[in-house]
Amino acid sequence: MTSSKLISLCALCVFAVEVAAADPPGIVVDKEKKTITIDAKIAPRKLDYLDQIYPIEVVACFAHPKGEKAHETLVTIEAKPSDVHKALESLGLKAGKIADVQNEKPAEGPDVGVLLEWTKEDGTVKRVPVSQLLIAIATGKPLGKNMKFRFTGSEMVKLDPNKADETYGADKTGTLITIFPVTGRTVFQSFMTMKEEKYVKLETDKKQLPKEGTPVKLILEVGK
Repeated sequence: MTSSKLISLCALCVFAVEVAAADPPGIVVDKEKKTITIDAKIAPRKLDYLDQIYPIEVVACFAHPKGEKAHETLVTIEAKPSDVHKALESLGLKAGKIADVQNEKPAEGPDVGVLLEWTKEDGTVKRVPVSQLLIAIATGKPLGKNMKFRFTGSEMVKLDPNKADETYGADKTGTLITIFPVTGRTVFQSFMTMKEEKYVKLETDKKQLPKEGTPVKLILEVGK
């Protein structure tokens, strides 16, 4: 092999590594549009090991059995929450604080729009704020068109009490976005407190959403 071909091959290898390292699996960062797109699927509302369907409390988490909130989520994801955290930081965001449940103080942090996008049977693409896809069971009305979610970052946890090492808590629970502050091991929380959780029971809007298991895109919009 000539030196010029070797140099070209090396350059190609370096380029391939850089491209591969640019975005973690299941995540696409668009710095120009300031969006993060995450591969997701419409979650099942009834899990076989449970005897009932529970109200929605989170927007996105790992699927069962890895996801702690897999029975209460709109969509499931495979992307690591800590990778989403890093992607948000790459767009200039700084994590805030999770909600103070005991003192009923809501989460703090930059507001981020959260939308769901999918391709309909006729080939058209639909993009809807997730708050419009969640309805109150009591009234049938959507959660709210302009609802934003706050980038709080996750609690760090010790998996082994005998070691000093800490782990990004959301990677353990698999929870990416919560509606109510039911866990601090998440990347996003809304402005709601546990006081609202007592009265606001949510279900997915099946009239709008595609069937369970359908691949969709979870889109985070920064600075809009």
